[in-house]
Amino acid sequence: MAQTSSFGNLVRLRRSVRHFLPTPLADLQMNAVLGDAQRSPSNCNTQPWMVHIASGAAKEALTKTLTAHAREARFSSDFSWDETAFPDIPDARPREQGKTYYESLGIARNDAAGRQAGLLKNLEFFGATHVAFLFMRSVGDNVRVAADLGMYAQTFLLSLTARGFAGIPQTVLGLFSDPVRATVCVPGDMKLLFGISFGHAGADATSVPYMPRAPLSDSIVRHG
Repeated sequence: MAQTSSFGNLVRLRRSVRHFLPTPLADLQMNAVLGDAQRSPSNCNTQPWMVHIASGAAKEALTKTLTAHAREARFSSDFSWDETAFPDIPDARPREQGKTYYESLGIARNDAAGRQAGLLKNLEFFGATHVAFLFMRSVGDNVRVAADLGMYAQTFLLSLTARGFAGIPQTVLGLFSDPVRATVCVPGDMKLLFGISFGHAGADATSVPYMPRAPLSDSIVRHG
């Protein structure tokens, strides 16, 4: 992937990659990305993120553990999620994303086994050589801290893109907070928000079509 100095182009180059090469990032390469992400803004410069990165044997151990939990439907999320809480967001968006994704895998809507296999690919981190777990302490209603982690994650993802690497944010990893905490030895007061799998993009990294974005008029109201 060619590097670019245009921020507009960089934002459009970033995509959620689901196919990775087995070549890990060198320490210098990873530290460059992490150094960029560390420059992210945060409320009162609290920098509340705590990032645990698993590679190699540690990552493989996580795959085995999380897969076992998923097969037994043992979920443990630190934060609640209710899809019905978004009455103003068209249902067509997530439905279209799911349809496009599973069609790219050749999985039919009524193929329960195929869809379960598709879920498990998330827990194999799509073959990425590294996975970063974004932890935070619970503060108040958690909104401000979670927002800071969101800004960190976006900077992290854009840095990967700018440097010729690839990543995918995975909220599903937040459904396995207990086994992740136990495997990477994180204290119980650290809450898992989500994870980012990353590495070198594979040749078929663009097999899932880029999902279109809503027009500005759907979400922007200008005054004055």
